Amino acid sequence: MRQLFAMVCLVSLGCVNAAVGQTKLSTKWEELNAEEFREAIGKSQRTCLLPFGILEKHGPHLPLGTDLLNVRYVSEHAALQEYAVIFPAYYFGQIAEARHEPGTLAYSRKMQLELLQATTDEMARNGCKKIIIVNGHGGNEDLLPYFAQTQLDAPHDYVVYVQWGHEATKKAGGEKNGPDWHAGETETSNMLVTNPNLVHLDRAKDESGGDQRRVKLPENVYTGIWWYARFPFHYSGDGSTATKEQGEADIQNWIHAIVKTIKAVKADEESLKLQNEFYEKSKHPLDTQH
Repeated sequence: MRQLFAMVCLVSLGCVNAAVGQTKLSTKWEELNAEEFREAIGKSQRTCLLPFGILEKHGPHLPLGTDLLNVRYVSEHAALQEYAVIFPAYYFGQIAEARHEPGTLAYSRKMQLELLQATTDEMARNGCKKIIIVNGHGGNEDLLPYFAQTQLDAPHDYVVYVQWGHEATKKAGGEKNGPDWHAGETETSNMLVTNPNLVHLDRAKDESGGDQRRVKLPENVYTGIWWYARFPFHYSGDGSTATKEQGEADIQNWIHAIVKTIKAVKADEESLKLQNEFYEKSKHPLDTQH
C-alpha cells in the first residue's frame, strides 16, 4: 500500500512538474523571470511593444487610465497572435491641455522626451532592437513622430517604430453628430469591451461633450489653447450612445493593425542598415555622393 501511495505521489508530482514546465511564455516584461526574458527576446525576434497611454479625465463616465487600459488590452491580444515582449504600463506623454482636471499627470516636454529616450535605450540594452511604440492617446500624435525623427540625432543600434490608428469602425445608421474625439461613443464602446466594469454609461450625459467653439480662427492657424477653447470639460462626443458591438468591431480592427505592424517590423531588415548608413554619412556631409 505504501509503495502504491508513493507511486501515485511520484506520478502526480510528475504531472504537476510537467504542467509547470508547459506554462505558456508570457508576453509581459514584468511577468517574466530573468531566464524567461532571455527566451522571450529570442522568440520575439528582438521585437518589443511599448504601449503608450496617459492619465487624464475621460468625461464623467470613464476612468482616468482609459487610453492606457485600452492600448494595453489591444497590445496584449495582438502579441498573443504574433509574439512580442510588452513593456510595462507607460503614461508619461503629452497632456498639458488637461492640467486643469483632477487626476491628470502632465510632465514637462523635457521630461517626456528624456524619459522616453532613456526607456527605449534601456529596452535596447536588454535586447529589444525593434521597438514599436503603440500609441493609445491622441495628444501623442505629434510627440511620437517627433521623437522617432530625433533618433537620427545620434547613433542607435535599434530602430523606433511608431504605430497608431486603425481602420475606423463606422456606426450603423450613419455619421456621428459632431466630433467624437475623446470619451465619446467610440472610446466608450471600446471600454465596454476592454474594461466594462469601469464604465458608467448612466453618467455620460452629466456633462456636455459638445464643441463650444469659443475661439474663431482659420483652420490653418494653431494655438495651444484650441482644445480647451472647444472642449473645456475634456469631453468630446456623446458616450451615452456607445455599444459593446461597436467596441468589439473597433477593438478587433485595432488588434489586427498591431499584428500587421509586428509582422512587418519583424520582416524589416533595411531600417537599421539605412540608419547606420545615414549615421556614417552624416559625419562627413561634404563627402556624400549622389
